[in-house]
Amino acid sequence: MESAIPTVELTVLMPCLNEAETLHSCITKAQGYLARSGVSGEVVISDNGSTDGSQEIARHCGARVIPAAERGYGAALLTGIGAARGRFVIMGDADDSYDFSNLDGFLAKLRDGHDLVMGNRFKGGIAPGAMPLLHRYLGNPVLSGIGRLFFSSSVGDFHCGLRGFRKASIEGLGLRTTGMEFASEMVVKAVLSGLRITEVPTTLAKDGRSRPPHLRSWRDGWRHLRFLLMFAPRWLFLYPGLLLLVLGALVVALVLPGPLRLGSVVFDVHTLLLGTAAILTGSTILMFFLLAKQFAISAGLLPETANFRAYRRATTLERAVVVGALLVLGGAAGIAWAIWIWKTTAFGTLDYAAMMRLLVPSVTAWALGIQLVLASFLSGILDLPIRGHTVASRQSD
Repeated sequence: MESAIPTVELTVLMPCLNEAETLHSCITKAQGYLARSGVSGEVVISDNGSTDGSQEIARHCGARVIPAAERGYGAALLTGIGAARGRFVIMGDADDSYDFSNLDGFLAKLRDGHDLVMGNRFKGGIAPGAMPLLHRYLGNPVLSGIGRLFFSSSVGDFHCGLRGFRKASIEGLGLRTTGMEFASEMVVKAVLSGLRITEVPTTLAKDGRSRPPHLRSWRDGWRHLRFLLMFAPRWLFLYPGLLLLVLGALVVALVLPGPLRLGSVVFDVHTLLLGTAAILTGSTILMFFLLAKQFAISAGLLPETANFRAYRRATTLERAVVVGALLVLGGAAGIAWAIWIWKTTAFGTLDYAAMMRLLVPSVTAWALGIQLVLASFLSGILDLPIRGHTVASRQSD
């Protein structure tokens, strides 16, 4: 008969890829903390394919080693989180830059009911040489600021590698990224899901490795930024699209009746053409927003808001197709009218400005209507049932 697996309160989790130089120190500090605090816990090393003997070092120190077959920081952590026996998990890099002997602040916040407890290195202190200047004064502040702006988060250090969380809460987020952007995904999804999040000051020391770090500044910085943008369709699509649409409509309203003179400057049909181009571009971006949000909700990447649910109920495929068809017919009528005017001149020379004021809005309405009809059918395709489930939720009250 198999012996029962002991239940523990805390798992100290470290992802590992060739950390033989520092692994012993990190494990010893974590075990010392568990012994000193009297916490029932374990140390888990999620090994990402080390070839320097890290696994043997970890086992010799008494840690539990979990092989993570898929390469990547996020992949190693996902494997380790799944194998953790603790109700709470505190994760941190195995390069000896984080102090595993001082985890009281994290555990206290977790016991108080918080789901995610982030370390903040900027409040706790960064030792000289511990963080590259590019990361300290540009990368981390900018990306953390973008994260706070996009997601209305109060987290001051989005990318701190030392953080604690309630295992059940984080597993419920459906985290899936396998690279360094996993750090951002955890915070973003926790915010969007309404989890209780707080921060504690933590220190960052210079790591003890003689080799370069796994982190690649520009590549991984871009991956973090790309992830933040993809999870913020309002900032990626909605706001730019609305801005272009409003500006384009304003320009068209000013110059469609006739030339607009501001001093010696005249805005005429060429400005009208730019305005309608802004309308078309802005409306296309807004359609991208609606379709991207629909897909993100259906895939479980973003929660469905009440406003978006109301929009989905009000905007059926049939209604959108009718509006699009009216725009196409209106545009086609304007184009036909322009051709008739041309015919009355025996297809000769026309008044350039007058014809542009007729043709440009007509072609814009025609193109916008076609876009709307096609986007509506694409939305309907996303709604098609797959294996008994509707891809995009359209629940009724």
